[in-house]
Amino acid sequence: MKAVVCKEFGPPDSLRVEELPSPRAGAGEAVISVKAASVNFPDVLIIQNKYQFKPPLPFSPGSELAGVVKEVGAGVAGFKPGDKVIAFTTYGAFAEEVKTEAARLLPLPEGMDFVAGAAFLLTYATSDHALRDRGALRAGETLLVLGAAGGVGLAAIEIGKALGARVIACASSEDKLAVCREHGADATINYATEDLRERIKALTDGRGVDVVYDPVGGPYSEPAFRSLAWRGRLLVVGFAAGDIPKLPLNLALLKGASVVGVFWGDFARREPKQFADSVRQLGEWYRQGKLRPHVSQTFPPEKAADALKLMAARQVKGKVVLTI
Repeated sequence: MKAVVCKEFGPPDSLRVEELPSPRAGAGEAVISVKAASVNFPDVLIIQNKYQFKPPLPFSPGSELAGVVKEVGAGVAGFKPGDKVIAFTTYGAFAEEVKTEAARLLPLPEGMDFVAGAAFLLTYATSDHALRDRGALRAGETLLVLGAAGGVGLAAIEIGKALGARVIACASSEDKLAVCREHGADATINYATEDLRERIKALTDGRGVDVVYDPVGGPYSEPAFRSLAWRGRLLVVGFAAGDIPKLPLNLALLKGASVVGVFWGDFARREPKQFADSVRQLGEWYRQGKLRPHVSQTFPPEKAADALKLMAARQVKGKVVLTI
């Protein structure tokens, strides 16, 4: 089988496509014939040895896929060869075949194709865990989404609207904000040309926002934190800007506010029942047409480096996907 291989930690151009032996399923495992694999920001980090999970070299990056079950090992129930599935693998998805624990498999939602399936689980499940579980977002509240044109950002917009919230989307260009509006944003802020705090004040009549969804970090976290309403919640999702902000915690006291960490990977592992409930809700919203995965580009595996460079430069609207 062909696979995109990281033999030494480095930039995307250091990756190579190579022929490798096909994996075999052990007890509790399944082998998936991969049809599509999405590119996510952790993939950029993991090949540079900057991610919290550090696989042994050599390895294939890629944490999310859609495909068909090829083989199952002893003790696997609920899946059989020929089943269409999606999976979160942490790494290994940029390959024609992947071996993973069967517990990481989920049925491909009805009516969803492989490209959309590859772009669905990580972004939507992260945003659902963030907004419903960690942020307790309620109907009638106001949600501010930073980095709103990215995969998790667009998912947060759609889930926020499904929950009945007013959603303000923030991004760095007008074309990105246009995509945010297409996915349901009620208002938008271009933080490359507008003052974030002043625009939030104008859009909320000075009240502030109830929940901030922050996958960006860097220079935007503090002004967003300062813009929280009483009992507001800042959701710490990631640091795509590269810098981990240092927040003035006296603001949490003065606003009765919360700074809440969102680590979906450990949530899915530690709380499988709640994770399964989240996936069921996401599937229902998808069937109702409330969730629409946005794939802006597809690439062959030989162009994986190009896809990763777009992600690293934050030039992706929604998701990019490798078709395998």
